[in-house]
Amino acid sequence: MVGMRDVAKEAGVSLSTVSLVVNKTGYVSDDMRARVKAAMKELNYVPNELARNLYKNRTNLVGVIVPTIRHPFFATLTAHLQRELAAQGLRTMLCSTADAENGEVEYVDMLRRHMMDGIIVCSHTTHPNDYWTSIHRPIVAFDRVLGGGIASIGSDHEQGGRLMAHMLVNTGAHHVVMIGGPRDQFFDLAARNGDSPDDFDLHKTTFPAVRYYLTLEQELKAAGVRYEYVEAGNVEDFQGYKNAVNAVLNSMPVDGVDAVVSSDIGAALCVREAMRRHISIPRDLQIIAYDGTYLTDLAGMKMTAVAQNFDKIAQVAVGNIVRAIAKEGDAKADTTSATGRKPYEPDVLIPVTRKLGDTTR
Repeated sequence: MVGMRDVAKEAGVSLSTVSLVVNKTGYVSDDMRARVKAAMKELNYVPNELARNLYKNRTNLVGVIVPTIRHPFFATLTAHLQRELAAQGLRTMLCSTADAENGEVEYVDMLRRHMMDGIIVCSHTTHPNDYWTSIHRPIVAFDRVLGGGIASIGSDHEQGGRLMAHMLVNTGAHHVVMIGGPRDQFFDLAARNGDSPDDFDLHKTTFPAVRYYLTLEQELKAAGVRYEYVEAGNVEDFQGYKNAVNAVLNSMPVDGVDAVVSSDIGAALCVREAMRRHISIPRDLQIIAYDGTYLTDLAGMKMTAVAQNFDKIAQVAVGNIVRAIAKEGDAKADTTSATGRKPYEPDVLIPVTRKLGDTTR
């Protein structure tokens, strides 16, 4: 088996020079580097990755925790994160919490034991903030706020709520139905502290993503537009979304529902079911999707959507985890407005965009 000593002899350099080239540490002249690489190629030398990682106290492995890979949003987000991590020479280890019992705890244990270099958390967690802040290893949170010193980024969901509201109000919507996850998740802090939820109290929720629903409700209320929220089950419960869509469409003749807002999953199911029932879209029913994944082009009609910027989300998340790994323990994000943030608002907000399709007037 060829080792670094063989490479050093072939190249006519010291063993330490070969080590610097292999481990990419310290200064080596271009001439010396070229000689070492030529010798490595000539001898078919393959560096021992395990030994190199032990030398650097690194694994080049980053855990990505999502609720479920089956959901188009998290599938798209994971693909973008993996691409960005690969560009930084890092490998992705995926945990889908809905499909792996105790997956989150196992990943955190691996991080504590230095079996991976960092974690990007993109799923809801039942652990309190002091659990996460006590880990003292590189962690980045997307659409979650896990505590001081842990970088948090998210889409600007309040902007998203305003964009949807303006579209619906300006096109004359009279009765808007929002289809989404369990409503009690909106005010988890209120439930945890025994408080009563307030429809618009953002002090009582740790879920940045619910802000688009709450902002939309505020805007519709101010405009005098009737609205209601229909629960469709957890993020992985696709049948729950089907049931909710059917219930809403069944109520159209009686309740005068003329607009539906949901994630790409709910919106796509609504488009397909409305078409099956020969409901005219967008004349009699407007539908707006929230996320902007590939699904907006696959529902049978091009859906109008408020799109999250997956490229930017991945760039910022990976940039933060790379810096946190380099600093080992300092995972604070680059913030554009560290002061004056609202409760449980991420450090960095990524703007969303409106993409017009054929499902709105």
